[in-house]
Amino acid sequence: MTTPSIGEADLHAYVDGQLDAARRAEVEAYLAAHPETAAQVQELRGQTQALHAAYDGVLNEPIPLRLTNVLQARSWPRGLAAGMAWLACGLVAGWFAHPLLSPATVTPVAFAKEAMAAHVLYVSEKRHPVEVPAEQEAHLVAWLSKRLDAPIRAPDLNAQGFSLLGGRLLPGDDAPLAQLMYQSASGERLTLTVKRATQSDRETGFKVMEMPGTSVFYWIDRDYGYALSGGIDKSRLLAVARAVDGQLRGERN
Repeated sequence: MTTPSIGEADLHAYVDGQLDAARRAEVEAYLAAHPETAAQVQELRGQTQALHAAYDGVLNEPIPLRLTNVLQARSWPRGLAAGMAWLACGLVAGWFAHPLLSPATVTPVAFAKEAMAAHVLYVSEKRHPVEVPAEQEAHLVAWLSKRLDAPIRAPDLNAQGFSLLGGRLLPGDDAPLAQLMYQSASGERLTLTVKRATQSDRETGFKVMEMPGTSVFYWIDRDYGYALSGGIDKSRLLAVARAVDGQLRGERN
């Protein structure tokens, strides 16, 4: 992928902001001369942003007091204390992983994080923004409906200035997700992520989650969860979300 002078480790360090000024300049000069590698670096940035969007909240959760107390038993014999310290570390790791491993913890907020992470990952993609293009809309809708085991519809957002670009299937914490991507004439992109709601999911009104440069409006209506993500003005994004909701409600009624 690269010459020996600029290796894979350099690219990852560049994305993570860990290079000194001189080395960073060398990498940037290399990327300017190698568009394919520059595109791969952009994908790495998207993946990093998606991971931060999805899991920074989990990493910032406080460790339960009952776990930290395990480490404070200084009067125990050294061997026993060391063993309990290792046990506590394992419990702490399990605490951080519990939103990823337990389907019972899936919430509308977790769904919104999944949708935002996927949006950030794919919205900047140039060659493969979608898995199935809009030209195959009938096939796309039928395929996603089969995989989600529920009828999926692709809203018509031309009145809002966005046309269907296509879509893809996404993995979810507890079930697969469908992502539909829309694009405006000026190149702005939105993604509508759809999940099949479970019996424990309660209907919600519009809620919003934000990160720098991206907002997502998410809601649950009957048997479906929806999340509309985009980098456009928040009030404009809400107007599109309302249009989506109204259109899909009308189709089901």
